[in-house]
Amino acid sequence: MKNWVQFLLCVLLSAGVWLTLNLSQDYVSIVSVPVVAVSNIEGRAGVSTSEATATAQVAATGFQHLFLGRKHKRPVMVTFNAADFRYEQEDMYAISNASLYRYASQLFGDGVTVDSFISEDLMFSFPEETYRKVPVRPVLSITYDPQFMALKPMSLQPDSVLVYGEPSRLENVEYVLTRPLELTELRSSVHGKVRLEVPSGVRLSHEESIYSMEVTRYLEICSEVKIGTRNVPSGVHLAVLPSTATVVYRCVFPMTSDPSANARFYIDYRDFTGSRTGRCVVRSEGIPSNVIDFNVSPEVFDCLVREAE
Repeated sequence: MKNWVQFLLCVLLSAGVWLTLNLSQDYVSIVSVPVVAVSNIEGRAGVSTSEATATAQVAATGFQHLFLGRKHKRPVMVTFNAADFRYEQEDMYAISNASLYRYASQLFGDGVTVDSFISEDLMFSFPEETYRKVPVRPVLSITYDPQFMALKPMSLQPDSVLVYGEPSRLENVEYVLTRPLELTELRSSVHGKVRLEVPSGVRLSHEESIYSMEVTRYLEICSEVKIGTRNVPSGVHLAVLPSTATVVYRCVFPMTSDPSANARFYIDYRDFTGSRTGRCVVRSEGIPSNVIDFNVSPEVFDCLVREAE
């Protein structure tokens, strides 16, 4: 009896080794996969309401073929780039076999090689949806190391998104916020991704934005300037009080030129005539490109007009 048990164990072990070796080999066969398309086509539903079947000749191990046979009884959700679709008619969009190679891993799984697609171009139905385009507003908390600042405001890509939903919900959505983004003690440029907050009851064309902000070291330069005038009619004298101001420039380090050399500050007579109080905000010209920001003190000036002598 003991010998029979040993014999059966040897047979089972040999069969297991043989099966493992054979299933580890690569085989070529034809596999069909039902597909539901997910995409971001402007003005259309995010998920297709119809299925299509992708059929291809694939090379895979025996284990993978067994898995494929069980896996693809239900449709697989494949995310396609909207640019890969070709509009056909009404709600129908097509994607060519040439484009499908880029989605082979989503269709059949990792490690499966597609030799060729046998099916025709896949067709999907994407119904129209009501939408509106709104800006993305960042929610920021930013601090900098001393003598560092942003070269320009943070940029977002995309800086606007499409919001899909019922008209009654869309009319209340004026903008979309990012998740709170906290950046502390910055002394170099920053880049990254931030998720978007989705308003209740709607769908967004994008789930996140890429943010980018250049940070630089700066120097502060202080200068006393005379306030001039522009566009004053002949025979009219425009008096500006006070006649001078203090300007603080923030310049990119290292500073390549004196920012006050060509900068001019003035009151435009047309601003004065459009003012009810005679108080005007100073204008500037000739600010060099190495100036990140500047502040004028005071910001508002009292203006008086009288006939020139």
